[in-house]
Amino acid sequence: MDMFINKNRQNVNMLDEKDELIVEELRKDSRMSTVDIARKTGLPRVTVHERIRKLKEKGVIKRFTVVLDNSKVGRPTTAFVLVSYDPHQEVTQRKLAEKLAKLDGVYEVHILAGEWDLLLKVRADSVEGVGKLVVDKLREIGGIGKTVTLTCFSSVKEEL
Repeated sequence: MDMFINKNRQNVNMLDEKDELIVEELRKDSRMSTVDIARKTGLPRVTVHERIRKLKEKGVIKRFTVVLDNSKVGRPTTAFVLVSYDPHQEVTQRKLAEKLAKLDGVYEVHILAGEWDLLLKVRADSVEGVGKLVVDKLREIGGIGKTVTLTCFSSVKEEL
């Protein structure tokens, strides 16, 4: 069961069984109507509608989105880039992360603890395209010390 903790870590809100059923259906298809979710979960439509509203209101559901088939939109190659932060530049690690997040082809940016400071998920049309992104764009940005790029053969599971 998923747990959602507020910033102060004082309140722990657990999704109950009905919320879990609704969220699971929304994960499968976020465009599904409340009528269809009600039919699939066995819950009343009004209950489904009200619970979705409350989940959105509480911030449990951040947004509804689409999942693209990246091979069909010209970006079939996925890679992960480990980045070390160079503190001798005039940019903070967080500002660097925000700058990287704005680059075309960068899909995720995570600030890490450990040997590496940032983890990026990038997509391109080919391995060469990933290389151009890393060499011509990423490594030119002040604040990046070094990078290691890991090309993905295939994705077995990928969630939003």
